[in-house]
This record gives sequence, C-alpha cells and structure tokens, in this order.
Amino acid sequence: MTGSIRLFVDHTLSEGAEIPASPAQAHYLGTVMRRGVGEEVLVCNGTDGEFAATLVAIRKDQARFCVTRQTRPQAAEPDLTLVFAPVKRDATDLIIEKATELGVSRICPVFTERTNTGRLNLDRFAANAREAAEQCERLSLPRIEAPVRLYDLLGAWPRERRLSAALERSNAAPPSAWSGPAALLVGPEGGFTPAELDALRRLPFVEPIGLGPRILRAETAAIVGLALLQLRSDR
Repeated sequence: MTGSIRLFVDHTLSEGAEIPASPAQAHYLGTVMRRGVGEEVLVCNGTDGEFAATLVAIRKDQARFCVTRQTRPQAAEPDLTLVFAPVKRDATDLIIEKATELGVSRICPVFTERTNTGRLNLDRFAANAREAAEQCERLSLPRIEAPVRLYDLLGAWPRERRLSAALERSNAAPPSAWSGPAALLVGPEGGFTPAELDALRRLPFVEPIGLGPRILRAETAAIVGLALLQLRSDR
C-alpha cells in the first residue's frame, strides 16, 4: 500500500471495528485529499499495530472507518529520550519533527539559564509529532513531557539511564555504544553556562559528547546527536 494515507487514531484497533475520524482528519480526507466512501487508508494508535481501514462515511468534519485487516504488527523501539532547551518556534518545530522521525520515545523540554523561550505550546508539539510519525510510517508517538528546569531534571534523573550531553567547544568524543535506556541533552542558543557545565560534569550518569569540529545550531545538534546515538545503538 505504498503511498497510502496514514492516520493516528485514539481508538482500539481490531478487524471489523468501526471507528470515527477526528473532525480535522475528516476535513483532511474529504476536502484536502478528496477521498470518498469505499476508499482505503491506514490507521494506527501506537499500541495495536497498523491496520487497513475503509471509509464507510464522510462529510465535512465527520468520517468513519471500518477496520479490515492488520498490515503491520506493533514493534518494539529503542528507549531513547531527547532533552532539549526550546529555541525559536520554527527551530523547535523542526526538532520535534526530526526527533519523531529518528524514533525518539520521549521528548523533554528543559529550561536552562540561557533559554530565551518562556511559554511552550505542548499541543503544537504533539500535533507536529503526530504528523511526522504519519509521514515517516512510524507506528508509535513520542511521549511529550511538560517542561522542567535543568537542575530539577538532573536531580530526578534515573541513574541507570545514560544522559549524553552535547557540549560545544569540547574535545569530547562522539557517543559511545549503548544498549538499554539512553538520552541526549542539547542546550540552548548560546550554550550552557559555566555553572551548568560544572553540574553536568559532576554527575556519573552524564556522558559529555562532541558532535564534530564545528559549532552547530541547536536544532542541528539535536538531529546530529540523535543520529549518532542511533548509529551507536545495538538495536
């Protein structure tokens, strides 16, 4: 079914089940994509796998599907977290999108001393993640956490989860090989403060890492760091 429309739904999926689309999905299918009754789409919910479903009713902001058959079972994914300091809106949107495409299971916004963004729209983050997952054929959505202060996050961090901290202007090596839970920390524009760097380097679960010889924008560092972590995973 290459090229089929894929949608995440908030309902249990099984063969023969009839489920509603959201108003936004109904509008997208009928008005944007010009789909009609009898046409097939792919649906998933993050737990039951991917299913083919037939449109049995559609008008304006309402639509219903009849689930017909499973096309892919749900598969386990790496336990990988992204912790990042939010930046400008477009750059943050890019981080959410690419982290989702790269298979991140959890996204944690964190406020550092140099973070220059105070208010975050978590609903927008979730919508960006959902759209990215639909387009890249991922069967799950990353969990998006409420923002916290950096020191609060470090104080509550589980010691068994390695935290790879991308540090500018350091001679640190790239991420080492890993298995099990891991995470990437990317700082704000302007980098971490000296006090934050000292706090990070004192923690045994923090692995300082380098991302190459150049100074990267925050959104680029997140993408490069996640790609390197994925490359070094044993999964």
